[in-house]
Amino acid sequence: RDLETIEAAIRAAETGHLVFGTLHTTGAAKTIDRLVDAFPVSQQNQIRVQLSTALICVLSQVLLGRIDTKGMVAAYEFLVVTPAIANLIRDNKSYRIDSAIQTGKRYGMQLLDDHLWSLYSRGMIAAEEMVDKCKDQGAIRSKVHQAGGVIGRPELDDPEAAGSDSDE
Repeated sequence: RDLETIEAAIRAAETGHLVFGTLHTTGAAKTIDRLVDAFPVSQQNQIRVQLSTALICVLSQVLLGRIDTKGMVAAYEFLVVTPAIANLIRDNKSYRIDSAIQTGKRYGMQLLDDHLWSLYSRGMIAAEEMVDKCKDQGAIRSKVHQAGGVIGRPELDDPEAAGSDSDE
């Protein structure tokens, strides 16, 4: 989480070591941005290049209370660093990573909102919690309403109030 630790982790990954790290972010693209933003602006281009070659994948998760049984369930976003993703990282185009994840399903990639929707559709999580944890509240609200569902909180049930972003 600090510059020295991130530098050490990148160096270790570049030399073939398997490195796991944790950051409190709301998705793969924001994780990459957080790593890059930890460095001074003068070093950020070099860090993007290093990340584009050393990073293998990013897994972002949120834990949600289950409504079908006791306990919790993890919803996750999974990014595999393909050559296309590596180019986006290197070229400072993290804003396009969600689209690349969407088209990268054949590599096992998954957007958080898609997994949240899957859990909701299977009756495992409540609509309210799905909307609270998703990245694009407007799209999720629309899907709930198109499916004939109700979110259960008046401020979340109004499709007209649905914004297109949830920036946590």
